Amino acid sequence: MKQAIMYGAGNIGRGFIGQLFHMSGYEISFIDVNMTVIDKLNSDGQYPVYITDGDDYREYLVTGVHGVNGRDNEAIAEAIASADIMATAVGVNILKFIAAPFAGGVRRRMEKGIEAPLNVIICENMIEADKYFAGLVKENLNDAEKAYFDAHIALVEPSIGRMVPATPKEIAEKNPLAVCVEPYCELPVDKNAFKGEVPAIENMVPFAPFDFFIRRKLFMHNMSHALTAYFGARKGYTYIWEAAKDAEVKLLTLRALTESSRALSKEYGVPLEELLCFSENLISRFENKLLGDTVERVGRDTKRKLSANDRFVGAARLCEKHGIKPVTILAGLAAGLHFAPEGDEASAEVVADVKQNGVAHALATYCGVEADSSFLPTVEAVYRQVADATPMSAIISSLQIY
Repeated sequence: MKQAIMYGAGNIGRGFIGQLFHMSGYEISFIDVNMTVIDKLNSDGQYPVYITDGDDYREYLVTGVHGVNGRDNEAIAEAIASADIMATAVGVNILKFIAAPFAGGVRRRMEKGIEAPLNVIICENMIEADKYFAGLVKENLNDAEKAYFDAHIALVEPSIGRMVPATPKEIAEKNPLAVCVEPYCELPVDKNAFKGEVPAIENMVPFAPFDFFIRRKLFMHNMSHALTAYFGARKGYTYIWEAAKDAEVKLLTLRALTESSRALSKEYGVPLEELLCFSENLISRFENKLLGDTVERVGRDTKRKLSANDRFVGAARLCEKHGIKPVTILAGLAAGLHFAPEGDEASAEVVADVKQNGVAHALATYCGVEADSSFLPTVEAVYRQVADATPMSAIISSLQIY
């Protein structure tokens, strides 16, 4: 039986990549430090994925699974040595902690004389996460091991578009392994990054050049999702579907998506109509009530989401490059400067800095936007409007799009 290793048994690991591996005929070993999940995987050998289907769910059962203790480096090395395909979905901030155990797996494959390549899909929400993780791993390898890594290990960037929010309480109480997902289940990957033959994975779409998909995900999906959260928070919504159905929030979201669509179309020569259709599809996916995705979850960690190369500033700079005014994208950034739900320390830090030192200082500190940037006036104006509880209709009217 073909063996797949999934480093990270969270929602993306179980609810997306694990399902695709199972659909493709693999047995799956999940590596995680959450021993409640690991023990349950080992005792049950399966878990359910609930796919939203209108007003109800369609159950998909993932079988042939077991868990590996994420603190047992020997077990991790053996698991990686046995892998035919692998993926990570641990979160960008955790990659540094799994680099050494992963390196141990590379070392074990080398010691066993395994010549078959290992393709590892790096499902982390960061541009060039593959290069970042490779650097972390190589810090734990000697020269001979680095040479083996370069020859036999491929780190492959995907574009993770499927939404897999926190599992509703009533479902999680029945089975803590259960995951709820949207029907969308496509996995674009960087075709040129694979070593050897590209593995046959259901719904995986190898594509080159891949930069377009990375930017489409970040500058359209991630940007508009966060913008929906930030303006949804201003209107007091709890769930993303509530905000997405609000006419004023929807208008702002569609305008921001149109700005990104125009920029991406010019940058990559992709038909604008195709990107506008993708935008409309995104909005309808955000309105999926059964996903139960919260404004708080989607918007949290503004310290990362408002950073220089991320969804808002990156999209705005691409627009600027092509002579497109990113005013609605910048309005979303401005609303994000107010966002700090309880327990979100990273966002609270940004909010405190703005209040203490002003918008220009926060933009320079957290967003890489200097005081002489053309972005500053729009961000400052919308920030003040949100602070003054200006009606959303007035904010929309004030945005000079053309």
